[in-house]
Amino acid sequence: MTTAADTSTATDFDRPAPELVARLAALPAANIGDAMERLGVADSAIQAIWPGAKLAGPAFTVWVAAGDNRGIHESLAVAQPGDVVVVAGGGDTSRALLGELIGERAISAGLAGFALDGAARDAEVLGEIGLPVFARATTPAGPYKNGPSRIAVPVAFGGVPVLPGDIVIGDSDGVVVVPRDQAERIAEAAEAVFADEAERRARIVAERAAAS
Repeated sequence: MTTAADTSTATDFDRPAPELVARLAALPAANIGDAMERLGVADSAIQAIWPGAKLAGPAFTVWVAAGDNRGIHESLAVAQPGDVVVVAGGGDTSRALLGELIGERAISAGLAGFALDGAARDAEVLGEIGLPVFARATTPAGPYKNGPSRIAVPVAFGGVPVLPGDIVIGDSDGVVVVPRDQAERIAEAAEAVFADEAERRARIVAERAAAS
């Protein structure tokens, strides 16, 4: 487990410019996935737990034991405003890693939301307070708090490698992870994909209207 003595260095990683995050946040996750040649797309089972949730921000990574959220509690004290807490929970769905109480604390800390390779609970309340949470499942069962855990380390999330500071985007299709060191290039490529699809869709609509 990361201890209090080494937390400051463990969480001292580079984050992308907010303007770059905003460019990616304005695009559909599907277009970003296409721009990454379909790599970087998390397991399709990981979805928003309330309708309309959207996620965008630098990854603050947490690695937890199955069904245990001690590392998430630790992350709340050191993650920065705007971060997305990305939790590698091994895909376990037997116990929720967070709910409304952690959600309220996350809002107080200014976090952008959570991406869980595990389960969550209190989905309705999290939607009411507007905290984006993407998870593999929901369950009323609460978590253990025994550890072990690691924070701000490389993790595997839904079949995708995630480094602290990578950019996480989530929408109604699911979650994609953009490597921070490639984010500028990927943003440009995704914008081109979006523009091309918008043009082709407009042409299809125009052709349909002309035929009617």
